Amino acid sequence: MPWTNVYGLTRTLLALGTMGTLAFSSTGTLFRPVATQGDYPICAGPMRAGVFCLAPENGLTAARWLCVLVLLVVASGWRPRWTALPHAWVSFSVFSEIAIADGGDQVTVVLSSLLALTALGDPRRLHWQQLPEGAASHRRGAVLLGATGLVLVRLQMSFLYFQSCVAKLPHAEWADGTAMWYWGHSLSFGAPGPLQPLVDPVLASPLGVALLTWVPLVIEIGLAASLLLAQRWRWRLFAAGVLFHLSIAVMMGLWSFALAMIGGLVVLCFPLGAHLNVTVPEAVRGLLRRGTAAPDPATGKDDGAEPDAGDARDAAASSSHSSGLSATAGSDR
Repeated sequence: MPWTNVYGLTRTLLALGTMGTLAFSSTGTLFRPVATQGDYPICAGPMRAGVFCLAPENGLTAARWLCVLVLLVVASGWRPRWTALPHAWVSFSVFSEIAIADGGDQVTVVLSSLLALTALGDPRRLHWQQLPEGAASHRRGAVLLGATGLVLVRLQMSFLYFQSCVAKLPHAEWADGTAMWYWGHSLSFGAPGPLQPLVDPVLASPLGVALLTWVPLVIEIGLAASLLLAQRWRWRLFAAGVLFHLSIAVMMGLWSFALAMIGGLVVLCFPLGAHLNVTVPEAVRGLLRRGTAAPDPATGKDDGAEPDAGDARDAAASSSHSSGLSATAGSDR
């Protein structure tokens, strides 16, 4: 089943990355003249279909906050099949029409478009909920399309990491292990002031610079090959990838890029069909239950899916879940 909270987590991370760019950047920063290109938004060709090209000239701020609202709804997980296309549209608009777009925005528009194949058939009210077994037995076409979207995301992420690693190798600075010395001393992408006392000694050490340069290459080529590895190795590569991208975010300030890449890592490294079951402390569950009527197991009103004939028994049968990550036993998918 493609409709789990694992792919939902990816949608949330992608939406939060784009939302941060729009919410914490002024309209004047996002839309301004760029040398040799002209005034943004540039409305030519397919870009004319973007949100900001359709907005009036003095309505860019309103359009920006409207996009933030849409992304908040997407991040909440509400009605994935209704928000799939708006998410892809906003992602496309941001990447093609703002003056400060980066690689994270490009990754987001590709992944949100591919995940729309999955989300359009998602029958749940929230993408955090677990779909009861058998609830989508009559949705075989939607299941196939949704699984196809997730597989395409995996292939895209694998190729992205492969290209990212291989494209660096012909450059002497990456081959001899000195590339991060230049990045670390860059005025634009160097370590922020509070981190410089920690980073400067590493950059001053030949071994430290070599490790900072070559370890990312090892992580990238490992992630590129992750689809060929057993699941236990994917977990390790996932942890290394998350640490790698969080380090880039802290060092270089590329938070939207980090969130987009971590979102892609979730789909790449987690088993297909896996569902994360988070154990909520009893005290928190007691607070959540106060004033809330108990769900009726006979009607399946709390199953997270649209009411379909035959779902009641499935909802009742799947009302209790174990903690941890649930997937098919022994699955290395």
